Amino acid sequence: MSVLTRWPQDQLCLSDQERKDAVDAVEKAFASTLESLKVDIGLVDMFEAIYVPLGAWLACRKRQKTGPLVIGINGAQGAGKSTLFNLLEVILTEGFNFKVVGFSIDDLYKTYDERVELSEAVHPLLRTRGVPGTHDVELGIEILNSLKNSDEHTVTKIPVFDKSTDDRCQAAVWQEWVGPADIIVFEGWCVGADPQKADALLEPINELERDKDSSGLWRDYVNAQLSGVYQDLFSMIEVLIMLKVPSMDAVFEWRSLQEKKLAERVKYIYDTQQPTEHLRIMNEEQIKSFIQHYERLTRHMLEEMPDRADISLFLNKNHKISEIRINSPLKYCGLKSNS
Repeated sequence: MSVLTRWPQDQLCLSDQERKDAVDAVEKAFASTLESLKVDIGLVDMFEAIYVPLGAWLACRKRQKTGPLVIGINGAQGAGKSTLFNLLEVILTEGFNFKVVGFSIDDLYKTYDERVELSEAVHPLLRTRGVPGTHDVELGIEILNSLKNSDEHTVTKIPVFDKSTDDRCQAAVWQEWVGPADIIVFEGWCVGADPQKADALLEPINELERDKDSSGLWRDYVNAQLSGVYQDLFSMIEVLIMLKVPSMDAVFEWRSLQEKKLAERVKYIYDTQQPTEHLRIMNEEQIKSFIQHYERLTRHMLEEMPDRADISLFLNKNHKISEIRINSPLKYCGLKSNS
């Protein structure tokens, strides 16, 4: 099967031999993780065409600065943000010898009890996780600052959110990163998002907004949060990568697939450890309603972000990259070129 697209030739940061060496190292390391990532075996064929060149491009950006490089990955539900991070982690670690740490904006969700309090104080829709206003943004800024300024003795604790229980895990199971990192990856569905203009908020765009936010209070609050402290968090990102989904229909289809995988994981993990009444696995109608919470900002990002993200990776309906757009091309790369 032929590759749909290739990394732009004028942005290749590796000689043919360097690329071959990197691909060999990555494929060797990736062989042991392919099963755990549960990705299409055809993805391996795209290492040389897309993913290793992307890693080399990011390596060039890192080598042009002092201190760690902060990379943001944006993409709608089911776009493949976690998989892209896992790929980049292997590529940048095995192919380019960088120390890579990453976390998701999902892990910054406020606790369930905090969201209940927020829903009672501001608007009932804020009980549902996802939109700006439902994350502990200050914690995210604290984590990034710790990772950016750490020495060999610094321990950075990163929270873990369990979507099956809709709550933050206890601190005892949080991720711990010890020492400095070369590259920090911060991924999430609204990472790097810009707020909407006030007049864009006037009319509801779906059933959820018409029935449960007729006054516009919820969407005004969400947009105000995005305009404020979220911009402080997103301003720490130095390279923004967007995984652009083809449509909202794809978001529903791919998010449904995620929920099925979550149900399988829950069945395995909680088999005898936790009563099933505490688990929150959504059916298709619940997923449709859930996605409507995200729809407004998702549509806004699909329209405006591809032209300003440093790199936009366009996905087709088969979940393959069909176009690569580099809006911040490298003028000089510390690695060899093919010329």
